[in-house]
Amino acid sequence: MRLPPQALYLRSRGLPGALAALLGMAGAAAWAARWVVSLPDFDHTARLPVVVLGPLLAAGVIGTSLHTPSDELDRTAVRAWWPRRLAHVLAPTALAVALLALALPGHAEEFGAPAAVRNTLGLMGMAAGAAALVGARLSWLPPTFYTGVVYLAAPAGADGGAVWWAWVMRPGPEGEAWAVAAASFAAGTTLYAWRGARRTTGEA
Repeated sequence: MRLPPQALYLRSRGLPGALAALLGMAGAAAWAARWVVSLPDFDHTARLPVVVLGPLLAAGVIGTSLHTPSDELDRTAVRAWWPRRLAHVLAPTALAVALLALALPGHAEEFGAPAAVRNTLGLMGMAAGAAALVGARLSWLPPTFYTGVVYLAAPAGADGGAVWWAWVMRPGPEGEAWAVAAASFAAGTTLYAWRGARRTTGEA
């Protein structure tokens, strides 16, 4: 049975597995968010690790699916590939955003759905940009490094402009944090749609 081009594209990029991983991640995030809140002396602010790690895992899953198994064919194709690459970023990101928003209901003023959505967009932008610069297989490294450094170094308040550089740790409604995340998503997605993933040694 001959598969349609869309199905071949999805399979060649490993998107079915990536989407299954996103579903599993969202389920784990929902469970973890409820579990930490149920602990004695903890409230909804204890969901911060979930708000950070859930989007980071989603960005890693989607980023590693951005590889291009046949970049020579892509570059010589009659039709431009940038719309497909753009859709490849936008569709899984939209799914991850929806799943994480559902996994973290309530407390929008702190670490709820808005913060999870913002972090998903910002970290996904970093992963998409990294796929274009260092390759899809390593696209998880820059957002992971950034998140780890910020998680350890970010102050509790907005001292030293933390609302800008530590946006991944900030409460949901802060406009400055949203501006940085939106810029990251726009820049990374545009770069990947324009250039595609960098081919690395060992890719077929």
